[in-house]
Amino acid sequence: MNFMVSASTDIGIKKSTNQDSLMVKTLKTGKGRMTFAVLCDGMGGLAKGEVASATVINAFHNWMMNQLPILCKTGFEDFEIQEQWETIIEIMNQKIMNYGNQQNIKLGTTVVAMLLTEERYYIANVGDSRIYKISDKVEILTEDQTVVAREVKNGNISQEEARIDPRRNVLLQCVGASDYVSADFLFGNTEKDVTYMLCSDGFRHEINDSEIQQFLNPEELTKVATMKQNADYLIDLNKKRQETDNISVILVRTF
Repeated sequence: MNFMVSASTDIGIKKSTNQDSLMVKTLKTGKGRMTFAVLCDGMGGLAKGEVASATVINAFHNWMMNQLPILCKTGFEDFEIQEQWETIIEIMNQKIMNYGNQQNIKLGTTVVAMLLTEERYYIANVGDSRIYKISDKVEILTEDQTVVAREVKNGNISQEEARIDPRRNVLLQCVGASDYVSADFLFGNTEKDVTYMLCSDGFRHEINDSEIQQFLNPEELTKVATMKQNADYLIDLNKKRQETDNISVILVRTF
């Protein structure tokens, strides 16, 4: 299994700072090729959301540099990744909250993290950034931790109503906003010839699944340059449709 990757981020048409942060790395290890991707959508006054999102990215980058090589030597199970990532998220939650208390500001960040090996994938999610799997259809792997997603799940509103609900951006939790944070974890088998996509909510509000499938399906993405070009096209399309948020996307194409 091989991986091609691309990452794009844009400040958008309204905000004065880009509070999204992201990283993606392809790795050669003793356990084969891997890709590690993390995307965070920060929130807070002035540029403080950027502080929150960058802090979490740095913590996961440190894990990749220091802990992942150890796991690759010994081999690892799903629960080991979950335990280590839970610890990172809990520590970052406390660190960001302490910083906010010291500065007398509220700040926080979403996070989606994905490790892909040649056999398995491992996902952590807090907030409403998403991870998709794109093939001949578009499938959302993560579940939004939002008021509206909970209302849909409970049968109180429809998916169509959720798209225009004024509460659609209200998070149930994020990293750094409260004493306790509970990440969702997912594990599965890595599939060949699919596109895995991590994105902030700014990337998906103004475009639909058919447009995502049209431009980001694996048959379309045969080169890294095309991945970047098509992702940037969809970012521009969001902006033309008056998306006001920061817009970020990471693509991982397996082959």
